[in-house]
Amino acid sequence: MSRKGKGSLPSGRHASVRLKTARGRTVSSQRWLQRQLNDPYVAEAKKRGYRSRAAFKLLQLDDQLRFLKPGARVVDLGAAPGGWTQVSVERTKGGVVVGIDLTPVEPIAGATVLAKDFYDEDAPEVLKDLLGGPADVVMSDMAAPATGDPQVDHLRIMALAEAAHDFARQILKPGGAFVAKVLQGGTERTLLDQLKRDFAKVRHVKPAASRADSAEMYVVATGFRA
Repeated sequence: MSRKGKGSLPSGRHASVRLKTARGRTVSSQRWLQRQLNDPYVAEAKKRGYRSRAAFKLLQLDDQLRFLKPGARVVDLGAAPGGWTQVSVERTKGGVVVGIDLTPVEPIAGATVLAKDFYDEDAPEVLKDLLGGPADVVMSDMAAPATGDPQVDHLRIMALAEAAHDFARQILKPGGAFVAKVLQGGTERTLLDQLKRDFAKVRHVKPAASRADSAEMYVVATGFRA
């Protein structure tokens, strides 16, 4: 798959699809389903065998910043349904990829998927054992279910990002990378200060696959100072 961006964009044109019936559906569910049916990334994910359209977000982040290197050891926190894990296997070419989630994930060729809570006390050592050493990349596309209250949603997703960062500090090797979903409006000052302390470079990126009306962004921190 191209590292120049072509492989991370939908191919060809996709005809518009209309809902055949709205019977039994709320207005909001109708809008969501209509958007899904006409989302080129949803169609392309199905075409390529990716388990979610989110796979293209990671492809685009890596096209830009190139943190998934051949032979790398990668941990995907909150891996379900597995799209980011699939991309990691493709991009690391012979690396070691471990996905972890409380929700069981169907097996993924070339990866280990673990039904476990990364908050567990033994999780860092379990992950390092599976990786065969410290991680080169720790990433998280985790998001709590939306409440409709922007302030509450922001706090919840930032709490997940902070937890992922705390975990990454325990298993990353020197020079490693950390990737996590945050919400537009800025990473909370506490987390940003911690990332700047722990990493040589910190960037905020909104990949093209993130919907225009979504407040989500990604923080990508590289050059871990162990």
